[in-house]
Amino acid sequence: MPPGRSGAMDKLFVVQQWIRDALAGEFSNYAATRDLGLIAAMFPLGIFFGAVHALTPGHSKAVLASYILGSRLSVFRGLAVSSVLAFVHVFSAVILALTAAFLVNRTLGGAGRAPALEILSRGLLGIIGVWLLVRAFRHRPHAPNEGVVVGAVAGLIPCPLTLFAMFLSLSYGIPEAGLVFAGAMMIGVALTLSVVAIGTVVARNRVLAFVRRRGASLERAFRVLDATTGILLILIGIRQAVA
Repeated sequence: MPPGRSGAMDKLFVVQQWIRDALAGEFSNYAATRDLGLIAAMFPLGIFFGAVHALTPGHSKAVLASYILGSRLSVFRGLAVSSVLAFVHVFSAVILALTAAFLVNRTLGGAGRAPALEILSRGLLGIIGVWLLVRAFRHRPHAPNEGVVVGAVAGLIPCPLTLFAMFLSLSYGIPEAGLVFAGAMMIGVALTLSVVAIGTVVARNRVLAFVRRRGASLERAFRVLDATTGILLILIGIRQAVA
């Protein structure tokens, strides 16, 4: 095992490699046979791969949880934010692969990454964090559709597995297989992020219920959570920028 890699990270690396190898095999079989049944079989496989892949580091789970923690979102709206994040995360990779491949680093060490969009997303997350922090101190209300904006910004970092799948499908001349897999991936990623969203809403509501029982001000509690969210988003942006 390479120095500095934990056992858990090593297992995640093995899972990622297994997913890529299995995907390459499926695409190779379809390219050779053009059997539409193989594409149909890729859909549930893609959902599973997406859900597992979203458990690995990244995918803005910390951003999603941090934002929901400081918001007043219901479970339904939390699910909407996680769905937007998953959609942008996956389909930004599809758009890159189809129309803007020059932005993607296809070197061996950075395969499946889009450095320009990663920098943009981190910068915007930092700006949102500063805005939330200022709003907490100025007592300003939450803006309509704010969560959708946060989800879209967080999802701007393209899904590396989707980029890999799209480039692989294009190299085989079967873009339709890549698109089917991307759609399935989006569902799988959304399922995992939805669990994060629901868990965060439930945890936040329990904290607020505890505050209410103690007779403390809920408005003050929300301001504290808002400020905490802003600080966390700033720290996440900085951490990702220097990683």
